[in-house]
Amino acid sequence: MIKLKNGKQIDGIRSAGSVLSRILAELKAQVAPGVRTADLDATARELIGRLGGRAAFLGYMGFPAAICTSVNEAVIHGIPNGRKLRSGDIVSIDCGIELGGFYADAAVTVPVGTVAPDIEQLLQVTHESLYLGIEQARVGNRVNDISRAIYRCIKSRGYGVVRPYCGHGVGLAIHEDPQIPNYVGSGKNPRLKPGMVVAIEPMVNLGGDDVVLLDDDWTVVSSDRTVSAHYEHTVAILESGPEILTPWE
Repeated sequence: MIKLKNGKQIDGIRSAGSVLSRILAELKAQVAPGVRTADLDATARELIGRLGGRAAFLGYMGFPAAICTSVNEAVIHGIPNGRKLRSGDIVSIDCGIELGGFYADAAVTVPVGTVAPDIEQLLQVTHESLYLGIEQARVGNRVNDISRAIYRCIKSRGYGVVRPYCGHGVGLAIHEDPQIPNYVGSGKNPRLKPGMVVAIEPMVNLGGDDVVLLDDDWTVVSSDRTVSAHYEHTVAILESGPEILTPWE
């Protein structure tokens, strides 16, 4: 069931999103060759606690960290560990927090040092597709309008669209209805209403669409092991238009 939020609730989610944006800014600044993904997780835990929040991912369905750190061919749900980032890598940092009973969720993909031109282009297109999807998050449209905008952007450049995982409602819990796919499928296609809050998150592979789950039962990688990018914003659907509640730019 889709949970419509009132003004007070959206204010709470907006506050959570503001804190989350500060955290992602700090994590982006920390990314450099030689930094371990576990170091990023330690920073996230310290910041979340200091800013009065709670790490929404930590312990969720058994996930062992405060953030997901997905490097290169890892699409989503990478577990922070002792791996050191190297120049030319990319790392997707996905973080969810709870603040005062309200949830926000966002992700960025960060280049480590200098990356190859084809990878830089992948990041630009994935970022562009996110904002094209957000532009369609308007009262009266349907979920498929968001999905279509993202899909057309990605496929027009010849990239792979990850299908088994998608965006979702958020705000009073870390995952809510509706699902927000990055392609137009045959599933539910609800109309967008004022008070809906959604996490829009294109996941884009440099190669094909297909992904596989690794033996850790969390990390999802591209089947062809090409690199993958992931960007995400929490967005409120208002009469005045979509509002990004996680302004990490």
